[in-house]
Amino acid sequence: MDLITAIRNSLTVFVCGIIGLIPILGLIPAVYSLVSWIRVRRAFRNQWNPASVYLNGGAVLALFGVLSSILVIVFAVMSLVSLNFG
Repeated sequence: MDLITAIRNSLTVFVCGIIGLIPILGLIPAVYSLVSWIRVRRAFRNQWNPASVYLNGGAVLALFGVLSSILVIVFAVMSLVSLNFG
């Protein structure tokens, strides 16, 4: 993987990680961001990536987005269950 591709993919991870912060709607971009993060990390294992801050930041944002979406889904299901049985 050349340097331009690494920078471009790192910025894609960052943008998808930001979009992934939107609960429920951002779940697919967040998962894509995490998968792309793994791919870039494997391809650039021992090489310098000038956009590594964006790469790692995008992965953190995506992880937070996935976790917040899961929490929203769990709370929605719990509230529906409590309405039906309560």
